[in-house]
Amino acid sequence: MGVGSIAFVGLGLHDERGLTLRGLEVARGADVVFVELYTSYMPGLSLERLQALLGKPLRLVDRRVLEEQEGDPLIQEALRGRKVVLLVPGDPMVATTHVSLRLRAEKMGLRTFVVHGPSIISAVVGLTGLQSYRFGRTVTITYPEGGLISETPYRVVAENRGRDLHTLCLLDARAEENRFMSIKEALEIMLELEERLKEGIIGLGTLAVGVARAGSEEPVVKAGSVEDLLAYDFGPPPHTLVFPARLHFMEAEALKVLAGAPDWVSDREP
Repeated sequence: MGVGSIAFVGLGLHDERGLTLRGLEVARGADVVFVELYTSYMPGLSLERLQALLGKPLRLVDRRVLEEQEGDPLIQEALRGRKVVLLVPGDPMVATTHVSLRLRAEKMGLRTFVVHGPSIISAVVGLTGLQSYRFGRTVTITYPEGGLISETPYRVVAENRGRDLHTLCLLDARAEENRFMSIKEALEIMLELEERLKEGIIGLGTLAVGVARAGSEEPVVKAGSVEDLLAYDFGPPPHTLVFPARLHFMEAEALKVLAGAPDWVSDREP
């Protein structure tokens, strides 16, 4: 029996059409195809259409399988010498869960490889016109747990701003609960943290950029003050939020043209 393999294949951002030609080729050539949909929300994805596109059945796996069981069903298939594919929203290696599974497979002597897909990280850069090399650490704004709000997003925005870097904030997605954080909810959490920590990082006049449904045919991109974005209707999820640092003149112009930003972004302080 030969050595099996696990390929991590990105599905892209919105629907099955985000799958690259190479990803399609690899998935069609697999012996077994798994798909997980809990690490990100793909509003246009149809499992029926995806299965028809690949011409083979799909095995849906959840957080329990990939995290608690450390991807054991995938590992066992590969140990039998089979070609295994795991289809993943976005780019496969953005989620640390998949990195962990890949490392485990490699240590067990299995071959692994990655077929990249469109990522929210590159999509936000393209949609907003903000320069990719000016982004600092990415952070996730999560729902409160037991009434407690994580201070990490606030601290990361403060840290990045201290280095004059933009902050990309991913928003909590809990697919099992059909619960996806909105830009409004994220901003309310950040304002609550400001009220508690009082470091002058986030206020109603702070510039922010909201992105909704990146990768779809009609994404929504809006830049303005936090107060403006709280009142703006971004529509259905998924949503993403950016807190810019100081803007290069081209970035300011991009936000005005591409995201409807007010004129004051050209000479603002962050």
